[in-house]
Amino acid sequence: MITTIIIAAIIAFLIGGAATWYVFNSLTTSRSKKMLKEAQKEAEAIKKDKLLEVKEKFISLKADLEQQVSARNSKLQSQEARLKQQEMSINQRQSEFAKRRNELDAVRENLNSQLEMVEKKKQDLDKIHKMEIERLEALSGLSAEEAKERLSQSLKEEAQTAASAYINEVMEEAKMTANKEAKKIVVQSIQRVATETAIENAITVFPIDSDEIKGRIIGREGRNIRALEAATGIEIIVDDTPEAIILSGFDPVRREITRLALHQLIQDGRIHPARIEEVVNKVRKQVEEEIIETGKRTTIDLGIHGLHPDLIRMIGRMKYRSSYGQNLLQHSRETANLCAIMASELGLNTKKAKRAGLLHDIGKVPDDEPELPHAILGMKMAEKYKEKPDICNAIGAHHDETEMTSLLAPIVQVCDAISGARPGARREIVEAYIKRLNDLEQLALSYPGVMKTYAIQAGRELRVIVGADRITDVETENLSNEIAKKIQDEMTYPGQVKITVIRETRAVAFAK
Repeated sequence: MITTIIIAAIIAFLIGGAATWYVFNSLTTSRSKKMLKEAQKEAEAIKKDKLLEVKEKFISLKADLEQQVSARNSKLQSQEARLKQQEMSINQRQSEFAKRRNELDAVRENLNSQLEMVEKKKQDLDKIHKMEIERLEALSGLSAEEAKERLSQSLKEEAQTAASAYINEVMEEAKMTANKEAKKIVVQSIQRVATETAIENAITVFPIDSDEIKGRIIGREGRNIRALEAATGIEIIVDDTPEAIILSGFDPVRREITRLALHQLIQDGRIHPARIEEVVNKVRKQVEEEIIETGKRTTIDLGIHGLHPDLIRMIGRMKYRSSYGQNLLQHSRETANLCAIMASELGLNTKKAKRAGLLHDIGKVPDDEPELPHAILGMKMAEKYKEKPDICNAIGAHHDETEMTSLLAPIVQVCDAISGARPGARREIVEAYIKRLNDLEQLALSYPGVMKTYAIQAGRELRVIVGADRITDVETENLSNEIAKKIQDEMTYPGQVKITVIRETRAVAFAK
């Protein structure tokens, strides 16, 4: 009984489980089908969206490609039109060239015919001339060579007599008027150019804090300024120039002594004749010591030994002397270094070359002022202080005022010119400098085809801009040579001027 019940229960449980599984399976199958349908609908929607996106991208890419193709086509069309235009111009030039060649051929034929006629007439004239000479020889009884010799001899004697008389007359007149004319030329030259030179090289501007100090420097009834001028030998100009006093004198060392003495007097505050004399003497000793120290330091820096003390002092005095605005000591040091380099390249004694270069302008700073050119004076001073003969000759010959007897002389002459011609070495008056730049630019602008000109590097280079449609590349070379030749013939300038002619073609396009 119990077993039957258990079996029945098991059968019932199995039947219930089977029914439950059937119900669950049927539910799951219906839900899956529903989800599958929904997934298919979503996939269709996504597919449609992606197809739309692909179509839009395809359309945009197609539009970009069409735009690029049209741009390239337009560019090709413009290039084709330009090429056609160039071809037309080339054909036109060829036709013109052929026409000119035909004209030249006709002219050449005409010239050849004319030359033949001239040659024929020349032969006829030679025959007539020969016949006339034979006739004259028969009449005179002399040959042509003998007659020519007699005639030339008589003409030569007459010319010599007339020339000697004319030379004597000219020399007598020159002796009478040469001195007068020379003085006149010198005076005119001084009047025209000495003003700027004197202003640059003969004054020193001394700045002051206020114009009240001017009264103290002048002193009661001008006693202080008179004492200062008497002690220094420099003229002191106190005028309406604001906050400045002008020291005027040709001796740069005295101007420097005056400047330092004024500086000490103003700082000290005690300005009276006795104090002025004391300070000037003190400053003069200081400047003298500084001159000697400068000379010694210069010789040590350049490695030059054994110079006479007076020569060392004169080297120091160069510090206060200028030549055409260039400091004389710096110029001499430059020349000495250049001489040493050039001598080493030539296998000569570098120490001698450097010594000669340093001393070559020593004649510009003598203690007295003899009436001799500075090169000759420097040579005599070097001989006085027992310098070697080749060094003395190099000093005296660097301006061709005596004959060169050693290789040092041309080296010193060349290095002196190099140092003086270095860009920026010597000052120019501003007006003259600006005028030279303007003249350079205007000279280049006078040529046809030149559009713009620029003088650069302190007038050492001239850049010329020409029109690409008016001048060819070959013509630019000819233009640069012509401008250079004209500058050489018509202008005066230091060193050299580089002429650069620029021709360029620019093509501009805009992307829209």
